[in-house]
Order: sequence, then structure tokens, then C-alpha cells
Amino acid sequence: MLPRWVKPLLFVLCLLPLARMVWLVLQAVPVNPVEFITRSTGTWALVGLCLSLAISPLRRITGYGALLRVRRMVGLFAFFYAALHLLTYLWLDQFFDWAAILRDVLKRPFVTLGFAAFLLLLPLAVTSTDGWIRRLRRNWGRLHRLVYPAAVLAVLHYLWLVKRDLTEPLLYAAVLAVLLGVRIYWFCRARS
Repeated sequence: MLPRWVKPLLFVLCLLPLARMVWLVLQAVPVNPVEFITRSTGTWALVGLCLSLAISPLRRITGYGALLRVRRMVGLFAFFYAALHLLTYLWLDQFFDWAAILRDVLKRPFVTLGFAAFLLLLPLAVTSTDGWIRRLRRNWGRLHRLVYPAAVLAVLHYLWLVKRDLTEPLLYAAVLAVLLGVRIYWFCRARS
């Protein structure tokens, strides 16, 4: 059983990166606030994706089933930060210049991958309510497997964006490889 205070605490913890980001921008700390907001929201979207993908293996390893009760919130916060990341790009970076955005999507593969990852996360966020879970039944689980390609695309988006030091994107790639590798291993073991 999950203690009642865990979800409210997790909610506040998930909002702390946003509060810190707003505080720093209002204090004029970052030299380029648009780039800072874009990077921060992208980072927290990736962190949220990795954390949400880590919950099932942690539950299986520890046997603590109550961890699943926070997975939806973590996943929705990952989507929240991904949506802020996209909104920052559309509004603060491109000023809703749809022609420039389309050119960017067609010309720069990392932008294309970012859009694709967001489009895969969108139906997951929309169908994360109890009502959708009841309506979709077994198909809900199938639909929510889109998180795997979305996470891969998000990591590739980050890898292709970075020009010099690939340490951080490669770290996310390694974490994702472990999280997906564990699932593949368990799947293959169950089949044999």
C-alpha cells in the first residue's frame, strides 16, 4: 500500500523544476532565456520518460506493487514538460511562424524526431484517465507501448541536437537501453 502523502509529495517534486526555471528566468540568470527554457523542459521531459519506464522494472525487482500507482503521474509530468518544450519552440523560438517551423522540421532531422516523439506521447496523455482505461480495455496497454518508440525518438532527438559533448545524451541513451533491454530479456524469458 502506498502512503497517502506520496502522491502529493511527488506532485510538488515534479513541479520543482518548473518553479526553479521560472525563478531563474525572472532573476535574469540565464544569458539566453529561450535556450535555457528549451533545454530545461527537454531535459525534464526525458527524465520523466526514463523514470516512468523505470517504475515497472523496479516493481518487478523489489516486489513493491504500489510503485505502479505513481507511474501515471510521472508519465503525465513527462508529457507536461514535453509539451512545454514544444510550446517554447513554437512560441518563443519561432513565434508561431508556421512556414519557418515546417522548413525546420523538413531540414533538421532532430526537430523532426522531436515532433514525432511528441506525437507518439500525445495519445498516451489523452488516454491516461480511468475512463479511457475502461473504454480501451486490453487495447489501452497496447496503445501505451508507444512510450517505447517515443522514448527512443526523444533520446535520438537529444543526440542529434548536441554538437560537441555527447556525454549527457549518451547517458540517457544508456539508461534507456538498460530499461528497454530488461523488458526484452523478460519478454524472451517468458516466451521460452
